[in-house]
Amino acid sequence: MTTDPENTLVMETTKGRVVIELRPDLAPNHVERIKTLARRGFYDGIAFHRVIDGFMAQTGCPQGTGTGGSDLPDLKAEFNAEPHVRGVCSMARTSYPHSANSQFFICFDDARFLDKQYTVWGKVVEGMENVDKIKRGEPVRDPDRILSMRVMADAA
Repeated sequence: MTTDPENTLVMETTKGRVVIELRPDLAPNHVERIKTLARRGFYDGIAFHRVIDGFMAQTGCPQGTGTGGSDLPDLKAEFNAEPHVRGVCSMARTSYPHSANSQFFICFDDARFLDKQYTVWGKVVEGMENVDKIKRGEPVRDPDRILSMRVMADAA
């Protein structure tokens, strides 16, 4: 289990609890953004709008369509060599590399074709079995949701 509550997210979903270890060593600005939005309650109630079996579950769009983001400016890419494997959390973006904002995805399986093209910022360390239960679809009908997402340090 992770040791740094300031760099640990606790995400309660409609399928159960998911704990994510943040990696500021890989993507300091993206980690800061995720923590800022979590602390604002931005992710509370947001749907997993795009969920592809054997690939990933995407969330973080306030509209639930994959077209929206937060009111904060888009982030400069922090592509890194961390592989996109099961449990990895990475930022979604448009075809423009510096367009990540609030949307992210969790890999169900290896997606190494995304390596060095999307910013990896964390990894599920507990509750991956709950991520596996998220309802599939593009778009998802009656989607599963993030009920709350908090920085562990704030819950203490």
